[in-house]
Amino acid sequence: MPSNRSIEFFDKQFQKQAALGEHTLNPFEQMAIGYLNGRVLDYGCGMGNLAFAAAERGCSVLALDASPAAISHIQQRAETEALALQALVADLRDYVLDEDFDGVVCIGLLMFFDCPTAFRALAHLQARVRNGGVAIVNVLVEGTTYLDMFDAKGYCLFSRTELEARFEGWEILHTELSDFPAPGGTSKVFATVIARKPGEPHGGKPAT
Repeated sequence: MPSNRSIEFFDKQFQKQAALGEHTLNPFEQMAIGYLNGRVLDYGCGMGNLAFAAAERGCSVLALDASPAAISHIQQRAETEALALQALVADLRDYVLDEDFDGVVCIGLLMFFDCPTAFRALAHLQARVRNGGVAIVNVLVEGTTYLDMFDAKGYCLFSRTELEARFEGWEILHTELSDFPAPGGTSKVFATVIARKPGEPHGGKPAT
């Protein structure tokens, strides 16, 4: 897999988190978990905290990330806890999914791609949500001033309305902008969208 500053940044961070046993869901993961059931994709799963929480609730989970440290940690923990959780190292800039999901989660990932790649990946994820299923997507947007984790060769700060606009035709269940302080007096501004795909749900009622 090509070298990438963002992957290296988070790989080191994930190694530290694994050593400390940090498994707490972040605010966006806490928001997402109640919407998940059935077959779930955690796309850019990081340490897998959300993936484990979903598996513990009875979901079958595929977790993908570019960080070898994170995926190794997830694989070992999933085997120990005997959970229905498969974890794979993947270059998510051009990863092709070959199945559909009841829930697709992509938290804090797409902004690490250049914008054309980010928009293409988002469309691919949307296409892999089953009718009646949910997509939960979270990105950094314009106004973010903390940029240390980005690779200079390409990243994408979405406009503040771009993410929701790309879910036109879906049922928007939740949308919000969130501003968090970051090192050096900088800030991170996130847009989050939770949306249900039109159509009859697969195999029963969708989560609420």
